[in-house]
Amino acid sequence: MSDGWRLEWLGDAALSVHAIDGSPLAANAFIHRLAQRLRMAQVAGVRDVVPGMRELVVHVDPLRCDVRQVALALRATEADGEAATVGFAVEVPVVYGGEVGPDLEDVALACGLAPEEVCRRHAAVDYVVCFVGFVPGFPYLGPLDSRLHLPRRATPRPKVPPGSVAIAGAYSGIYPSASPGGWHIIGRTDMSLFDLGATPPARLAPGTRVRFVRREAASR
Repeated sequence: MSDGWRLEWLGDAALSVHAIDGSPLAANAFIHRLAQRLRMAQVAGVRDVVPGMRELVVHVDPLRCDVRQVALALRATEADGEAATVGFAVEVPVVYGGEVGPDLEDVALACGLAPEEVCRRHAAVDYVVCFVGFVPGFPYLGPLDSRLHLPRRATPRPKVPPGSVAIAGAYSGIYPSASPGGWHIIGRTDMSLFDLGATPPARLAPGTRVRFVRREAASR
């Protein structure tokens, strides 16, 4: 165990690196620094590095990987201190409300805000992709404005359209493909987030900064 993280086996072919202290976003930033340093160190036997919110999963070949070398690479991150931040954010165009944001009115009512204020607050934040999950390419974006924190919908939708911009809990997210989902849909983007033919296939990787840019719906 180090001062800021705990390293332990996760099964027989992966390691878990858990950030011990700090707020969720501070811990997540630390996890991304650990991931970056470990990738750069190119430790023998490390197959993949997958950051989560407070945990880094390191997939390894247990016959080749020396855990001591992994720990040394992680300790070097602590000595480095804060990593340089990216100087730009990926801009995601979004149309709010109406047919593409069917939950906007309900969100506004639940939060005690006007729909326009929900849109303003949602687009006013510079987000970071904290981690990617539940379907390929789905980004969990934080920090969401605290006035917009809501639990998931009581009844999930059987099919959410691709590009749907949604909120749930402390995160905003974007559905990269049509799938079931229980988040509150407040808008939609036409940006493609996942393409198996691209390298990498996911448009938004963990650690990427994201800014929503409001667009007006196209007139018919």
